[in-house]
Amino acid sequence: MSEAAINAAPPLATAAGRDSIFAGHPKGLGPLFFTELWERFSYYGMRAILILYMTSTAAQGGLGFDVKQASSIYGWYTMSVYLTALPGGLIADYITGTRLAVLIGGIIIACGHFTMVFHSLTTFYLGMALIAIGTGMLKPNISAMVGKLYKPGDPRRDSGFSIFYMGINIGALLAPLAVGYLAKGESFKGFLSSMGMDPAKSWHWGFGAAGVGMILGLVVYLWNREKLATVGSKIKSRSQLQANEPADDETVQPALTRDDWKRIGAIFIFFVFTILFWGAYEQKGASLNLFADRLVDTTLFGWKFPAPYLQSLTPLFVIMLTPIVTIIWLRLKERQPSSPVKFTLGMLFIGLAYVLMIPAAMLTAQGRVSFWWLVGLYFLEVCGEMCLSPVGLSTVTKLSPPKLVGFMMGIWFLASAVGSKLAGYLSGFFVSDNSWQLVKLYGGIAAGLLLATVLLALLTPTIKRLMGRVA
Repeated sequence: MSEAAINAAPPLATAAGRDSIFAGHPKGLGPLFFTELWERFSYYGMRAILILYMTSTAAQGGLGFDVKQASSIYGWYTMSVYLTALPGGLIADYITGTRLAVLIGGIIIACGHFTMVFHSLTTFYLGMALIAIGTGMLKPNISAMVGKLYKPGDPRRDSGFSIFYMGINIGALLAPLAVGYLAKGESFKGFLSSMGMDPAKSWHWGFGAAGVGMILGLVVYLWNREKLATVGSKIKSRSQLQANEPADDETVQPALTRDDWKRIGAIFIFFVFTILFWGAYEQKGASLNLFADRLVDTTLFGWKFPAPYLQSLTPLFVIMLTPIVTIIWLRLKERQPSSPVKFTLGMLFIGLAYVLMIPAAMLTAQGRVSFWWLVGLYFLEVCGEMCLSPVGLSTVTKLSPPKLVGFMMGIWFLASAVGSKLAGYLSGFFVSDNSWQLVKLYGGIAAGLLLATVLLALLTPTIKRLMGRVA
């Protein structure tokens, strides 16, 4: 169907059904939006306190790991969360279908969070393993379901992913506030003491709250299952189709063409640069979390707030900027920047964010620095994120052959996996009492990102040729 035909048709005509009742988008976007919101609440809530829990002493209720060990575990965990997206996508494509995979994944994630309520190394590692497995089933497949709500060429696709991405960030905004308060809030620790409970065990109330968030997501998903009945079935080969069963783009497996392979090549180029982006971006749960806890003055108008609260800044900025970016893309229509140009802008913004950390690191030699340095960094990071992450999700669903959407989404999240491991490795160089070491850490990240920006700009014409007609 041509773009003109789509624009002329009633907005209710979508691949998902005949109702369009969620902000002018297919009806299935609503439940997927809220399911992902609560799943991300559970993930970012746990992640907001993870490295702080590992590096806290036993007397503080933590595990007593040093920074290098904790950063390594953090890197392996966050890598595993995304690495499992590849088998999760394949399982959905050929065994369960994406709809059932999301449900199974959510159940496993909830079990993982509740396992971490108990204080032992065994339950700690088991909980992380369950969360990683469950996220691998849920994360790529819920994004693939969003893509399947739209017919090829539907101009609402990018803005739909931006709305979906805002749901992710509402969950990410609420999580550090709720979980951070339960884990490190002095008033909550006082409440536990008043109830005769050990305040050092407050960490596990935070882990439990993350599990409750995932349960809420599952409730939303099951309650709205009828709205998702037409998307998320497993793929059928032509031999599996009955003679009287119509073939469509979602159920058949045509052979890959030369153009398909070119578009897959474009995805892999984006993949490489996405690794570098997430290697820097994921510092906020690792070295930047430690930076905030040990080197930042977390006082506002006389009120001292828990360091994990600062992690809510990123999703707050995303929520503020998403409507603006969505409107810009919609108004520009065919005049909007191509996906490679948007990616280049994303790399530029995050590179500038880490340039800002160079003077902040130097000032730590004089004591704790203002939290406004991190406010500036997170704002610039979000500017980059809005140009790269939702656009990347949308681009993968547009470039992937229909039979490989789940698999390619798994490949896409593999970039996040490698980037997360890179983040853990880089975080291991964090030293709170050596400002020059911090300058080298954050300055090196900034230099690498800016060089990557230049390279991606030079590769843009080649990427456009590989993408063909896909913008």
